[in-house]
Amino acid sequence: MTSAINIWSQGVSSAPSLKAVFKASRSAIITAALCSLFLNLLMLVPTLYMLQVYDRVLSTGSLPTLFMLTLITVFLFSVYGGLEWLRSQILVISSMRFDAMLSAKIHDAIFSRAITSGGRRAHAQPLDDLDKLRQFVTGAGLFALLDAPWMPIYVAVMFLFHPWMGVMAIACTVVLAALAIWNEYATRALLQDANRFNLTANQKTASHLRNAEVITSMGMLERLRALWLTDRSAALSAQHIASGRAGFIAALSKTFRLTSQSLVLGLGAYLAIQREISPGMVIAGSILLGRALAPIDQLIAHWRGLSAARTSYARLSELLLSQEEKQEAMPLPEVVGEYKLEKVVVTPDGARAPIIKEISMRIQSGTQLAVIGPSAAGKSTFVRTLLGLHMPVSGSVRLDGAELNQYQRNVLGDEIGYLPQDIELLDGTIAENIARFGFIDSEAVVKAARKAGVHEMILALPHGYESKLEGQFTLSAGQRQRVALARALYGDPKVVILDEPNSNLDEAGNAALQKALSELREIGSTVIIVTHKNNILEQMDRILVLVDGKLSLYGTRDQVAQALSQKNSGPGVYPIRGNEVVA
Repeated sequence: MTSAINIWSQGVSSAPSLKAVFKASRSAIITAALCSLFLNLLMLVPTLYMLQVYDRVLSTGSLPTLFMLTLITVFLFSVYGGLEWLRSQILVISSMRFDAMLSAKIHDAIFSRAITSGGRRAHAQPLDDLDKLRQFVTGAGLFALLDAPWMPIYVAVMFLFHPWMGVMAIACTVVLAALAIWNEYATRALLQDANRFNLTANQKTASHLRNAEVITSMGMLERLRALWLTDRSAALSAQHIASGRAGFIAALSKTFRLTSQSLVLGLGAYLAIQREISPGMVIAGSILLGRALAPIDQLIAHWRGLSAARTSYARLSELLLSQEEKQEAMPLPEVVGEYKLEKVVVTPDGARAPIIKEISMRIQSGTQLAVIGPSAAGKSTFVRTLLGLHMPVSGSVRLDGAELNQYQRNVLGDEIGYLPQDIELLDGTIAENIARFGFIDSEAVVKAARKAGVHEMILALPHGYESKLEGQFTLSAGQRQRVALARALYGDPKVVILDEPNSNLDEAGNAALQKALSELREIGSTVIIVTHKNNILEQMDRILVLVDGKLSLYGTRDQVAQALSQKNSGPGVYPIRGNEVVA
């Protein structure tokens, strides 16, 4: 099977994790290959049985011989059935182990890629690729690959019958192998194009569904459907051409195999007339040739699945190779909440130029900082960098003296509260969302909800905290934002980062937010807010003004307010302490 895997993964760079999976399955692969060897040896039983019946039983009329031959044949067929079952179970278990070893890693890699791409490459296609690989391991295509290496067994037996029969078997094998190679080159590029267009169409569909209300309300559905149909039609066209070529070659292969089995009968009859082989060998030779050519014929018939598995393998390899192998970070002391940025330059995935440009600053623990600036100034990118969602291309971001990648993400996440600009609540109960889908501490959940001013609203729902959020249609935008704020405040995190937290809040929600900020100040949490609302700015200790990704202003609230009031011209760049600033 190792050689079989090399065939369909040829030309595909393997990620270390995929190699590790196949290496860990080596014993199962060897066992399955040995089963295939003995299965193919046992497939000679019908031929040998028929040969003995024709050449020995019929010529002698010996019923005891017929009885013993039949008994032995039935026993060997029973062994064949047991080995066939054993091989299938080995491959089923291997496929499950394959999934268990890779599924979590692929799941995390999908999220990592979605983060680094800012959501532009967020899709679950790799999980579908994993399913295709797992199904291939237990499918007919792999069985054909396992049986193909043992074709020489049948060819060797045909040579024992007569050299000309062996030569014919080799010639037929070469022709079928040529058809298989032709099938590969005739369909590979087309199937790759079909997969690419299908993936693009599916990504567009996912994006359109996320924005269904906007699309419907503004009458964009028909135009977007036309764009989607363009990719869909291109995929279907490529697939249609590939299927047509593959079908033609498969029909040609089957026709040639059936013709070969008849021609070998004619050759056998000629040799029997010349008394060079026995009459039984005539029929046996036809059966052996059919068995020898069957794996190649099956490979051609299942080439589409084989090609899909190889494409999935390539995509998974690319995904896993794009994710750096990270060693488990050593646990660090409890987070205090002091940030230090040193000449940080950030270029998010897909951006052509840096968004954050050489920012150096320090944010002391317990500080409440507002980040303001014009649109496209880099505010959201700045806070995402503080969260470790964007890694600097140069410079460093340190939290309590350690770079963010030195922290264990699951541990650091418990110390951080984050409210994104685009609110997303997950399918589950309100309590599960607030508790971040971990252990639900009822007191902590209620405490966070009270801080966000959403406790009474939750109690008013039919099922209270057990109300399920499905598709996010059960709550208004303001309600979702306040529940998300409660999630950010859950567990009294040491660092709280809020991106436009009051964009959808009413007067009561704004009052709850201000109260929450006061409570965070009391417990000493570091708070960083992207906002333009004056009522929030009045509560901040310091204000950072970003313009075109650069540090424009940074200082106390009064310092920045005074600098802004003195503005008379220019792009609005008012350095207070140069590039190096300290809170």
